[in-house]
Amino acid sequence: MSASATRARSWNTGRDPRRPETARVLRLPSRTMVPMQSVAAALARLGDLAASPTVSRLSAAFDAAGHELALVGGPVRDAFLDRGTNDLDFTTDATPDQILGIIAPIAQAHWDIGRRFGTIGAKIAGEQVEITTYRTDAYDGESRKPEVVFGDSLEDDLARRDFTVNALALRLPKLELVDPSGGVEDLLAQTLRTPSAPERSFGDDPLRMLRAARFASQLGFHVEPGTLAAMSELAGAIERISAERVRDELAKLLLTDAPRPGIRLLVDTGLADRVLPEVPALRLEVDEHHHHKDVYEHSLTVLDQAIDYEVARGNLDSPDLVMRLAALLHDIGKPKTRRLEPGGAVSFHHHDVIGAKLARKRLRALRFDNDTIDAVGRLIELHLRFFGYADAAWTDSAVRRYVRDAGDQLERLHILTRADVTTRNRRKADRLGFAYDDLEERIAVLAEEEELAAVRPELDGNEIQAALGIPPGREVGEAYRFLLELRLDEGPIGPDAARERLLEWWAARSAG
Repeated sequence: MSASATRARSWNTGRDPRRPETARVLRLPSRTMVPMQSVAAALARLGDLAASPTVSRLSAAFDAAGHELALVGGPVRDAFLDRGTNDLDFTTDATPDQILGIIAPIAQAHWDIGRRFGTIGAKIAGEQVEITTYRTDAYDGESRKPEVVFGDSLEDDLARRDFTVNALALRLPKLELVDPSGGVEDLLAQTLRTPSAPERSFGDDPLRMLRAARFASQLGFHVEPGTLAAMSELAGAIERISAERVRDELAKLLLTDAPRPGIRLLVDTGLADRVLPEVPALRLEVDEHHHHKDVYEHSLTVLDQAIDYEVARGNLDSPDLVMRLAALLHDIGKPKTRRLEPGGAVSFHHHDVIGAKLARKRLRALRFDNDTIDAVGRLIELHLRFFGYADAAWTDSAVRRYVRDAGDQLERLHILTRADVTTRNRRKADRLGFAYDDLEERIAVLAEEEELAAVRPELDGNEIQAALGIPPGREVGEAYRFLLELRLDEGPIGPDAARERLLEWWAARSAG
């Protein structure tokens, strides 16, 4: 390549952050064959970011200390995509000790929890940043974690990164865009490709295959064919990765605005068979004499609809991981419970109970926390409870029990139940929707009248002991459960009536 071909091209995009009165210049490698209008706005955004108090203070401090500094990865990528970013990641030739020495005078706080990996965190001008020493990580092909090796070149550091669209950096304070692997072209083509051969990249860190699925959903990009083929070929290598790292990537995928493409990618490449096998198992074989809906496609549609309800209703912190896990996994009990009935019918009796057990087992294997496991399992157990309400309206007692059993998962259960209606029969869908509207209205009325969310017996344990003249023990618990059932069946009847009914029950129990 000629010298002129490698010479940087420049665009005037505003002011130099160090000298506000002068022109600011950002340089893009001349080999980047993209239309100038496609990058001008991105370069302007990067220039504005470089002029921000946080970035300009860091840039000036490292420059004064004689060290390189570059904004790297997500913030640079997102400037081209016109996406906001909350993370400011930097890379430098300075060692962790040198980083600490440089930032100490300008940081409100700093921490070195990632020091052995070369990463120092800090709060500068009110923003949190991470600064990492150039790295050239080495993998032995067996260990689940790389051996951290510090490097001395920005280009080498970028070459080790997962995808070309993330292997972009903005040198500071030069404001020079560094793109050694064609990341800008891939951004504009909405393509995910590895900087090195995909077999080498995924062999070095198999978790990158899960990241491809996450970025496919997060960015709406497609995976380049060679990279896609390598994901299928090396799917088994994901088993080298710790359950915690796999869990975190799956969670990030589910928390994107549209996780469906990423989930499809995991299933189609065989990665899901290794990390979440219950999902590809939903692709049940279709018998020519027995017909039922495609459970796999149904589950993806339920996930899509749950996300829509989650956002529209606004009663949950969105994105909500528990809600999305429950939606994706709500029918995983169907493969084990499918029965081909006479006449072409297909049944899945108790798939809610079996599915809850399978979900708990899988989430434990992925090292999810107990609260998440319990909540997802509970939602799957209850997701069929509503169906039938449309045929025969429940008693107040049944409504109270529905609320009691859902507990603090009631709003999520509302969403999951509504999202589970995927029928194309408009009349049936409307009937179920109207029925659930009615159920929610009845829950609201009862909640207002009876403090339904905190249903308890009208006598507490001490009052039960006093009424029956018994000490603490098993019998107090039995009496408490009797009063709770009475409260659920009949609603509030008052402490005096509750005491009278308790004495009647106790007398009958003693006589028996």
